[in-house]
Amino acid sequence: MAGNAEVTFQWTDGGRVPTIGFIGAGNMAKAIGSRIFKSGILGKQAIMVSAPSDRNLGYWQKLGVLTTNDNLQVINHSEIVFIAVKPQYFDDMIRDLKNAGTKLTANKCFVSFMVGKTIRIVKQKLAEITSDVSLLEVIKVMPNTPAMSGAGCTVICHEGKKGEQFENVSNMMKLTGICEEIPESLMNACGALSGSGPAYLYMVIEALADGGVKQGIPRALAYRLAAQTMVGAGKMVLDSGLHPGVLKDEVCSPGGTTITAVHQLEKSGVRAAFIDAIQAAVERSNQLGS
Repeated sequence: MAGNAEVTFQWTDGGRVPTIGFIGAGNMAKAIGSRIFKSGILGKQAIMVSAPSDRNLGYWQKLGVLTTNDNLQVINHSEIVFIAVKPQYFDDMIRDLKNAGTKLTANKCFVSFMVGKTIRIVKQKLAEITSDVSLLEVIKVMPNTPAMSGAGCTVICHEGKKGEQFENVSNMMKLTGICEEIPESLMNACGALSGSGPAYLYMVIEALADGGVKQGIPRALAYRLAAQTMVGAGKMVLDSGLHPGVLKDEVCSPGGTTITAVHQLEKSGVRAAFIDAIQAAVERSNQLGS
């Protein structure tokens, strides 16, 4: 299942286009926001991005979208607000908004990218800056950086009855790749797998390329071969619907080179290393959410 340009996009509420904003202008906001903007579903004036300084705003300014150093301006401008700050800075964000006298009086949808922070925790903190908690719709998403290329993998969840903006947010995320709705209880595990996963696979690509370079392959070619092999293997799993073990067995000829290499990987504990990595990431997510 592929993502993106092929998705037929339609806004809810009779096709009326909402305004959106990003609090935080880092890599994840850039990956999601730029893909949404380049899809053409929103005009420049419909998007506003904030960051504490102009260091991360240059990219957005070149796109021509609205930028600011004031988070409150983003909230006032936007019907859908993506919270793209690191989870450890969320309390500071709320404190600064409170100190600015923020009191939300209109319906707002907040979309949290924050690892570990549950919808309940996000809603409790946002309640400190609203006059009526019923005005708040909170959605949690866990995307990954390949969203920028339209090959992203996002999981999305909500609490209780879906609000009016859930479909809009889900459709926007589908522009960046696949988007799967899950129960919130699986969010940290999915984040550890697909959210953090690109970093693990970049390490695999780098290691495969290093192995090729050791055997005399020029480095640029080794990176291309390793990266395309990773893309092709993933596409085979998605397109064929076959178990990865079956596809692996199809490459492993009796007494051949591939099964010899697979044996070496098994001796090196490659499976256990990846399983342990997922567990470590989940444990860290739980810490960040406390």
